Amino acid sequence: MFQTKITEVLGIEYPLVGGTMMWISTPEFVAAVSEAGGLGILGSVMYEGREAFAHAIDRVRALTDKPFAVNINLFPIARPIDNSEYLDVVIEKGVRIVETSGHSAPEELCARFKEAGLIWIHKCVGLRYALKAQNMGADIITVVGYENGGATGKLDIGTLVLVPRVSEAVRVPVIGGGGVSDGKGFLAVLALGAEGVIVGTRLLATQEAPIHDNLKRALVEASELDTMLIMRSIGNTHRVWANAAAQRCVELEANQADLPEILKIVAGEKARRMYDTGALDEGVISCGQCVGLVHDIPTVGELFGNIIAQAADINRRLAGS
Repeated sequence: MFQTKITEVLGIEYPLVGGTMMWISTPEFVAAVSEAGGLGILGSVMYEGREAFAHAIDRVRALTDKPFAVNINLFPIARPIDNSEYLDVVIEKGVRIVETSGHSAPEELCARFKEAGLIWIHKCVGLRYALKAQNMGADIITVVGYENGGATGKLDIGTLVLVPRVSEAVRVPVIGGGGVSDGKGFLAVLALGAEGVIVGTRLLATQEAPIHDNLKRALVEASELDTMLIMRSIGNTHRVWANAAAQRCVELEANQADLPEILKIVAGEKARRMYDTGALDEGVISCGQCVGLVHDIPTVGELFGNIIAQAADINRRLAGS
């Protein structure tokens, strides 16, 4: 059930993709997503230097023989990065799926994707970006609606419009998301024309997610109103959980703070401390509006099984009616 072009091209059991999440998409978590039948994605930007990144890929491979991908980050970050070096490691290690995400498609890298025979997924937030990536050779386009956690882009288009708009306009398969937490959302995104579904926020509240239990419980208790947009003033809008750190970021922006001041609040090191210690106001965490639909903390395998079972049941009921 639910075999699509995405399951066929990527070689995965379910058309489910685990969204890349900074400091959370560890080798262990990536392997858990892939083992559960989806596509886990390892975030390259988490690793400083070839050796650490290569070791992370080896660790994923030690934990699963299922397909996984590597994300190459095109968003601005506090430290300089060399994506060509990450790509060297991807090719050397024989990873066959690469995802890019950021403000623009990587013109300097796409030729190397093709030369290496990689399956290239590009994640973006609007039709014109999707068309550009397709014309550059992207094999799959991922789009996420405005309700998603993390980067929202500048267009503010919801999933219900964005996914069908892109799906009808491009020739390549589309992975859609933004607000998906259960079988209802999964089936809806497929009905909108996508061939696969990306999930992020819901995966935070799983047993394997490498964040403190205090944070998991707080997310389970949160409602759909407990997210906010930050960093819009610097052209890098993100939807995050509405905690004290996020509120402080918005206050700084309202006072026209410069980039270094804002980065002090949203820095990855602060988020890591929150993940490790459970100090809930230490940093910010990307979080979509679907957090209001999160009510328990299953394993990733249980979550994916429940999503597919619920979607199949709804599909049968709709067909019967």
